[in-house]
Amino acid sequence: MLIKILTIFPEMFSGPLTSSILKRAQEQGLLKVEIVNIREFSEDRHLKVDDYPFGGGAGMVMKPEPFFRCLEALKPAPGARVILLTPQGKTFNQGMARELAEAEELILICGHYEGIDERVRTLVTDEISLGDFILTGGEIAAMAIVDCVGRLIPGVVGDPFSLKEESFNNGLLEYPQYTRPRLFRGMEVPGVLLSGNHREIERWRRAQAVRKTFLRRPDLLGEVSWDEEDMKTVNSILTGEAPPKAWK
Repeated sequence: MLIKILTIFPEMFSGPLTSSILKRAQEQGLLKVEIVNIREFSEDRHLKVDDYPFGGGAGMVMKPEPFFRCLEALKPAPGARVILLTPQGKTFNQGMARELAEAEELILICGHYEGIDERVRTLVTDEISLGDFILTGGEIAAMAIVDCVGRLIPGVVGDPFSLKEESFNNGLLEYPQYTRPRLFRGMEVPGVLLSGNHREIERWRRAQAVRKTFLRRPDLLGEVSWDEEDMKTVNSILTGEAPPKAWK
């Protein structure tokens, strides 16, 4: 996958893209990230990319010319997703990440100041927001999307099965995880995880995922395919009954 990031602060990306999984993905040729400085496409001799808004108001607005000239120079491949990072976009989620991971080329546009000239929207295929809050610019959102999408590219994560067990992948939050020591400061690992009974372990993990999602993120449950065991878990929460002994 090729990801191009359009920004006026290219130095912000040196850390996140040169360590951990994203670094290895680039070294292995699974992912290529290009940072494009929008200022290089300014028509102003001082490389200015913003101006006062028509109609008045506080702050500055990013000019359209640098974006148009930049994308014309980049010549996006057919089918490339050109994404404007904006609070007005669709809220980013794991389903959207899986969809974007199928693309061969992503172009992420990082806005700044009071926003981008409205005419730039004619260049984009998607508008994405991280959530209902305001960031200084689109750079942090771009980092989050590159990290989330990049790890879904085949081969980037060492054990692909681990991706299937993560939160949001099946509509549920992930079940609790434990490692050594078995007993730590009076807190013991659930006995079922030590039993070696893989069927019971899977039942326990599913029940815990349903329980955690029901209590913490009930808004996610509309996308879950329920079975009889799931309903028993939910009923035990609603009635206050203890779960089966093996599930504790």
